[in-house]
Amino acid sequence: MLKTMKVVASGRMRQPAFDLLDAETTLYPWQKGGRMPQDAFDELLAEADGLFSAGNIRIDEALLAKAPKLKVVAQASVGYDNIDVKACQEHGVRIGNTPGVLVDAVADLAYGLLLDSARMIVRGHEHVKSGAWGEHKGLGFGVDLAGKTLGIIGLGAIGSAVVPRAKASKMKIVYHNTHRRADEAELGVQYVDFATLLSTADFIMVMVPLTEKTKGLIGAGEFAMMKPSARLINTSRGKVVDTMALYDALKEGKIAAAALDVVDPEPLPGDHPLLTLPNITITPHIGTSTVETRDAMSLLTARNILAALAGKPMPAEVFAK
Repeated sequence: MLKTMKVVASGRMRQPAFDLLDAETTLYPWQKGGRMPQDAFDELLAEADGLFSAGNIRIDEALLAKAPKLKVVAQASVGYDNIDVKACQEHGVRIGNTPGVLVDAVADLAYGLLLDSARMIVRGHEHVKSGAWGEHKGLGFGVDLAGKTLGIIGLGAIGSAVVPRAKASKMKIVYHNTHRRADEAELGVQYVDFATLLSTADFIMVMVPLTEKTKGLIGAGEFAMMKPSARLINTSRGKVVDTMALYDALKEGKIAAAALDVVDPEPLPGDHPLLTLPNITITPHIGTSTVETRDAMSLLTARNILAALAGKPMPAEVFAK
């Protein structure tokens, strides 16, 4: 009976997940925000059958050694670069994530950042807020989206959802993936090699997961290949882009602008050099931060845990590659 199974949460849970897990298991939640005190967390881990991860901890051999009864870790995110999947599977611990339910929310934000990079929406607000409206200096002009080329690096579910949004602005879309998609014609996109995308796109959107291969994917060499008028949008993971190389590229005019929802490091200190630049917008990793999406993510996480504890197929299971 699942009610005898103990589930520990590493952070605050949304109410739908709390209600479901509390009804079906013996739940040890942490609803105060932030992380549970380490001593209390470690004590609960020792007896835990399931772990609801808020993405705020590293799940590796060190954690697994403290959790000998653990059967499943489910994380309320699509990304799982904080989880050593291979180590978990070696210990017989199943892993769940939340793909699909967050696609539209992240695509909306990515498109919003693209718009901001072109039209300086946040910068315009700051211009007005400073009392400078009416002065013929400081703000400058944006650029049209119509007729421009959007290059998407990593055309997965979220990138595919951006495509119709960009097409509504009359943009041409090219993409680069490790493997070409069979539905290019249906999507209305064109495959190009990595170098061609970097050198020809007016807007470059990074949508890849963080892996050893993608860490530092965009660095000084890649910025040197881009147009001086290019704009970079990153909603994947901060470590995919070399932060100081981006700073240099923006400061030296190698690219025109950047708009980011993810950075390295996170959280970004308020005195970081990037924040001194006028041609960048940074949001605090809010791609999935809508009521509907966070509720759906938490509920899928809870269902992943319940399925694994019952020995059934999980709605969204992660396997070592």
